[in-house]
Amino acid sequence: MTQWHHRKSIGEAHERRLADALLARGWTVHPVGQGTYPPAVQDALSRSRSALRQFPDLIAARGAELVTIDAKTRLPSTHTDRYAISAATLNAGLQFTATHAPTPLYYVFGDMKVLTPAEVLHYTAHALRHRSGAFHLVRTHTAHTFDEVFGRVLPPDAAA
Repeated sequence: MTQWHHRKSIGEAHERRLADALLARGWTVHPVGQGTYPPAVQDALSRSRSALRQFPDLIAARGAELVTIDAKTRLPSTHTDRYAISAATLNAGLQFTATHAPTPLYYVFGDMKVLTPAEVLHYTAHALRHRSGAFHLVRTHTAHTFDEVFGRVLPPDAAA
């Protein structure tokens, strides 16, 4: 298994976890992005610099609300209290947000905390960047809780 395929399987598990969490809160969820493409297209994308690599993983609706979600796993630093978001991901997220406004894009991290691309940019504008310059490091305490953004789990009788 290649490194990309290993990361992809971890990401897919996180996407399923997010979809289940959203369903429990009354959202209708559907996968989008490279995970929905045939394997040959996924492999070609994995070797490209296309912004399509950064396309959101899920689209969800609840009533008239519509949101997109980019599932981000394994991003909290193991040595600090920060998330590391690649500059390419952030740039694509900002472009996606501008193109598809007013539909928001949320990054949902492995600890189920949530930030938008604009928040990542804001919180890192005056902060130290990763020494390579390829990552934005944002403190985990700036993120919103999942329930704060997507609502609380519905009681069993409300889902019926």
